Amino acid sequence: MPLTFQDPTASSALPRRLIILLATSAGLSVASLYYVQPLLGILAADIDIDARTAGLIPTLTQLGYALGILLLIPLGDRMDRRLLIVIKAVLLAIALLATALAPSIATLLVASLAVGLTATIAQDIVPAAAMLAADRERGKVVGTVMTGLLLGILLSRVVSGVVAEAFGWRAMFFIATGLIVLISVALWRGLPRFESTSSLSYRALLATLYHLWRDQPELRRAATAQALLSVAFSAFWSTLSIHLLDAYQLGSAVSGAFGLAGAAGALAAPLAGRMADRSGPHQITRIGSAIVLLSFVAMAAEPWLPAPLALGLIVMGALGFDFGIQATLVSHQTLIYGLDPAARSRLNAVMFTLVFIGMAVGSALGSLLLGVWGWPGVIALATVSALGALLIRLLDRTPMPAAQH
Repeated sequence: MPLTFQDPTASSALPRRLIILLATSAGLSVASLYYVQPLLGILAADIDIDARTAGLIPTLTQLGYALGILLLIPLGDRMDRRLLIVIKAVLLAIALLATALAPSIATLLVASLAVGLTATIAQDIVPAAAMLAADRERGKVVGTVMTGLLLGILLSRVVSGVVAEAFGWRAMFFIATGLIVLISVALWRGLPRFESTSSLSYRALLATLYHLWRDQPELRRAATAQALLSVAFSAFWSTLSIHLLDAYQLGSAVSGAFGLAGAAGALAAPLAGRMADRSGPHQITRIGSAIVLLSFVAMAAEPWLPAPLALGLIVMGALGFDFGIQATLVSHQTLIYGLDPAARSRLNAVMFTLVFIGMAVGSALGSLLLGVWGWPGVIALATVSALGALLIRLLDRTPMPAAQH
C-alpha cells in the first residue's frame, strides 16, 4: 500500500527513482500539448480542412491548458495530490485516444480542448515534487522535474514529426495514449498519498488566488518576470521554422532539430537548482535573466554573418537562452514554494497562468513582427522582454530568508 506523505519539511532524501518518475511523467504529459503542431499540414489534408481551421486545434489545446491551470490546479491543495494526478492522467489518456480516433474536425476540437485541460497534470507534479523534497534539496529536485517538463516541450515536436512521417499523424496519438497509461499506473504505484493542506471550499480556494497575488509581492515579481521571459521563448520558437525556411531554405525536419539545442540547455537546469540551494534563488534569477538577455543580443548579429556562422549563432543562442529561462523558472518556483507551503498548488497556478499568457502573447506578437519587420523584429521583442525580466529581478533587493536556503 502507498505511504501517506504528511510533513512538507521532511529531512530524508527523495529516492532517485521517484524523482525520475516525476520528471518523466511531467515531460510526457506536457508533450501532449505539442505533438500536433508539426502535424497540422498532413492532418488538415487527411480530414479535409483548411489551414485556418487546422490552426484552431493548437489554439484550443493551449486555451484548455490555461483554463486547467486556473481552475483545476488549486484542487491540489484541497485533495490528495496522488489521487488528483492519477485521475487526470487517466482522463488525458482518454482525450489522446479520442484525438487519435477523431472522425471529424468537431470531434478533434473537443478532444484538443480536453487534452489541454488534463495535460495540466504536469503542474500538479511539480508542487508534489517540491512537497516531497527536503528543504536542502528542493531546488535540485524541482530543477530535475522541470528539466523533464521542458524536454517534453522541446522534443515532442521532433518525435511527432518523425513518427507521423513514418506511420501517419494518428499513430503519434495512439503512442501518446499508451505512454500516459503507463505513467498513470507507475504514478499510482509509486507516489505516496498526500494529506490535503486546505479545507476551503472550491469557490473560496479560487478566491485565494487573488489574495495570494495581492498579498505576496514576491509572487508578483516572480510571475511577471517569468511571463516576460516566456514572451521571448514563445516568440523565438513559434517563428523559427518560418525564418529558417525564408532565409536558409531549411525545411521542417531541420527546424525541429533546433529543438535539440534547447533541450541541451534544459539538461543543465539541475545545476541551476543546486546553485539556488547553495546561493539562494534570488541571485540565480538575475543570472538566468542576464543569460537570456545576452543570448538574444548576440543573435541580433545574425544578418551580418555568413550562413554557417549565422546558423551556429542561432544554435548557441537557443542553448543559452533555454538554459537561462529554465534556471530562472526553477529559481522562481523555489522562491514561491517557500512563501506558503500550504498553498503551493495555488501559487503554482498563479505563476503558470501568467507564464502561458506570456507564451500566447509572444507567439502572437512574434508572428506579427516577423511579418512587419522580419526576424530582427522578433529578436528585438525577445531582447526587450528579457531586459524587462532582468530589471524586475535587479530592482528586487529582498534578502532570501535563511529557512528557505
